[in-house]
Amino acid sequence: MSDKAFDKLNTLFVFLIVVVIIYPLIFVISASISDPAAVSTGEMWLWPVDITFEGFKLVFNNDAIWLGYRNTIFYTILGTLIHLIILLPCAYALSRKELMAKKFILWIILFTMLFNGGLIPTYLLIKSLGMVDTIWAIVIPNVVGAWSILVARAFFQQSIPDQLVEASKIDGASDFYIFAKIVLPLSLPIIAVMALFHAVSLWNQYFIALIYLSDQNLYPLQLILREILVVNEIGADGGGEAGLAESLVNQVKTAGLVKYAVIIVSSLPLLIVYPFLQRFFVKGVLIGSVKE
Repeated sequence: MSDKAFDKLNTLFVFLIVVVIIYPLIFVISASISDPAAVSTGEMWLWPVDITFEGFKLVFNNDAIWLGYRNTIFYTILGTLIHLIILLPCAYALSRKELMAKKFILWIILFTMLFNGGLIPTYLLIKSLGMVDTIWAIVIPNVVGAWSILVARAFFQQSIPDQLVEASKIDGASDFYIFAKIVLPLSLPIIAVMALFHAVSLWNQYFIALIYLSDQNLYPLQLILREILVVNEIGADGGGEAGLAESLVNQVKTAGLVKYAVIIVSSLPLLIVYPFLQRFFVKGVLIGSVKE
């Protein structure tokens, strides 16, 4: 096969992948502002039909959704900060040659990738620690994973020269000073990658909240979204829009509008943040994934 033919096939393949990725995004956006009847009958398959913004009005006027939004933002920020505070010192320490019992510690970390206690023992542990129905049940479990530690460790090994650390120690710098003033400023790519990965995981988290939370005031946005998708209803206190749900037919139509609108509202923050981290994202993943 010639290079030109290969390039054409490669271009066609990439184009098909882009179409497969872009179409669902366009469909969700169009469905959120289209007549639910046109969506359900298949009349709307790409572009909006009979444009209406009632779904977004219901979303923005519903107190439960805003409460979930606030909780999710809080869980994401707090959980990501705790994740980085634990991950970065641990990974940096494991990257240093002078650390005693380093191989033994690494084997313990690798063991957690293959085996875990399971759902019931984990629930009993969380319950015994008094974290059930608290914010800590969301941010503490799975705060750091073995994969994150290994990737960050590889980054530190390849990106922080030993000569730089040794020169700093000769000048009288302590290990903490070296880590805080020298290592961290040089580690923005891996910090951005690990923060984004963990933040996305927390933002999309609903199963842990479903297991550990019963107080609706603590529900994250994804759990509220799940209830809307499963139960197909939204609270009647939707800021004056409850008249749309007076009948079962109108209620189903309202649920269809809200379903797509909430998907957009819940995904928008991550879509906004990602472009600012993209330049760090690719570099951090590649450097942290290649072994010398």
